[in-house]
Amino acid sequence: MNPVDIASAALNAPPGDISLVSLFFQAHIVVKVVMIGLMLASVWCWAIIFEKLFTIGRTRRMINRFEKIFWSGQSLEELYRNLGTRTNQGSAALFVAAMREWKRSQEAGHRPALGGLQMRLEKVMDVSLQREMARLEGRLLFLATVGSTAPFVGLFGTVWGIMNSFQAIAVSKSTNLAVVAPGIAEALFATALGLLAAIPAVIAYNKFSADLARMGNRMENFSDEFAAIMSRQIDGRI
Repeated sequence: MNPVDIASAALNAPPGDISLVSLFFQAHIVVKVVMIGLMLASVWCWAIIFEKLFTIGRTRRMINRFEKIFWSGQSLEELYRNLGTRTNQGSAALFVAAMREWKRSQEAGHRPALGGLQMRLEKVMDVSLQREMARLEGRLLFLATVGSTAPFVGLFGTVWGIMNSFQAIAVSKSTNLAVVAPGIAEALFATALGLLAAIPAVIAYNKFSADLARMGNRMENFSDEFAAIMSRQIDGRI
């Protein structure tokens, strides 16, 4: 919409016609693109937030359940048989990866080199830990990106809307509020959409980052403790 159209539309618009829908349809095409982009980003952010709440909560419960069974005194062989055929997550994935490597070394039939088996067990648990964290951290970068860039994208729409308002003033040669108000309103609407997308994204990113840091430390502690247990097993067999 060019400045002439903005000025004429503002002067001919019904009084009080500044609803959000009318602001969107009266906005310049650039501002419309900004608004649509911010609304889509906001919707996608909320989809990620709900998915992460479910995934992290489920993984935390699985870790709690597994570690309760692990430290209850159940034999490692029996626990491995119960978990070996399942899709495991969290600490259970580290345990199954280490036990699988342990079984492969036993099935090889040769005497393991001192320290070699221990290093392999620690390595496979470290790789499993990295895979688990990569799975849990997936799409968090999008939240961080939206949280940091959405206000600036909204500000771009604001600046563009204000520029159109000043151009409308120049075309109409009037500082009447009816000429200025639509452009200012659509500009502020773009800013509001930017904040609407950014604020939940920043809050969710910070929360999930803190939750995943604690979960990663917990799995790393389990990995170290299980590595110590396996080291004692290796010392007893070598």
